[in-house]
Amino acid sequence: MKALAFDESSPRVVERPEPEPLADHALVRVALAGVCNTDLEIARGYLGFRGVLGHEFVGRVEQGPAEWLGRRVVGEINFACRACPTCAENLPRHCPRRTVMGIVGADGAFAELVRVPVANLHAVPDALSDDAAVFCEPLAAAFEIVEQVAVEPGARCTVLGDGKLGLLAAQVLALAGARVLAVGRHPAKLAILRARGIEAVHERDWSGERAPLVVEATGSARGFERAVAATLPRGTLVLKSTLAERPAVDLAPLVIDEISVVGSRCGPFPPALHALEAGAVDVLPLVCDRVPLAAADDALRRAAQPGALKVLVEP
Repeated sequence: MKALAFDESSPRVVERPEPEPLADHALVRVALAGVCNTDLEIARGYLGFRGVLGHEFVGRVEQGPAEWLGRRVVGEINFACRACPTCAENLPRHCPRRTVMGIVGADGAFAELVRVPVANLHAVPDALSDDAAVFCEPLAAAFEIVEQVAVEPGARCTVLGDGKLGLLAAQVLALAGARVLAVGRHPAKLAILRARGIEAVHERDWSGERAPLVVEATGSARGFERAVAATLPRGTLVLKSTLAERPAVDLAPLVIDEISVVGSRCGPFPPALHALEAGAVDVLPLVCDRVPLAAADDALRRAAQPGALKVLVEP
């Protein structure tokens, strides 16, 4: 099968054997896969991953338990052991023995077939298009914010970054009742939020006013410093960016202003699927390009261009 794999040098489309069936796993024929900023960071050396890239997908179960055969699915990306004390505490996304699809020790979804534990599968509602369903994983990451932080109705929140995750996070926080201010660099991206009734400003026009809740989703090394400066004393700073670069960090402002820092990664799929089915979050304007799997290395290049949003790979 064709797959986009990262080796010691660069991502390239190669022929690879189809994944072998395993007990308690399913083989999913990928219909669509989305390029994430983490994929771009892996190509810059993030986590030292080697193998097939990609972790945002929708597809149909081709092999697996009878009750799943032929069903359209999305899948959670952390493959937990389900036997350790962490898993027993219902924290499989933090299992110390886990592999992570297309990121740590497990091949990903930029391929014709991907192998996924059955426990990680979620059925896609019939009314939901593939183009929308492929956003389930990043939208779940946005919903993780409201899982971790209590967001009161009317609470002021600033989202820094108008990339894919920043746009999703702003919509989820607004859905939770927050008064969201999104700050970014791209007028067309900010217009997506304004169309949803969310306040959005270009960073050059931003006053820098501090907020009690700040989400850092810039995907840049300087984002942390700017986010700290935007957080009120005793406020909460949520970090969503993953970076290959290791920027210098000044922790003194966190101590002086008693800022709580929350690392935030993957999130729950059910509320993401529900929001997509209900149309409560608008993801289709985020699709900017579609590339066949045979040219998936070009998909990464297109996704890395300034102003790009979601590039989809079509096996």
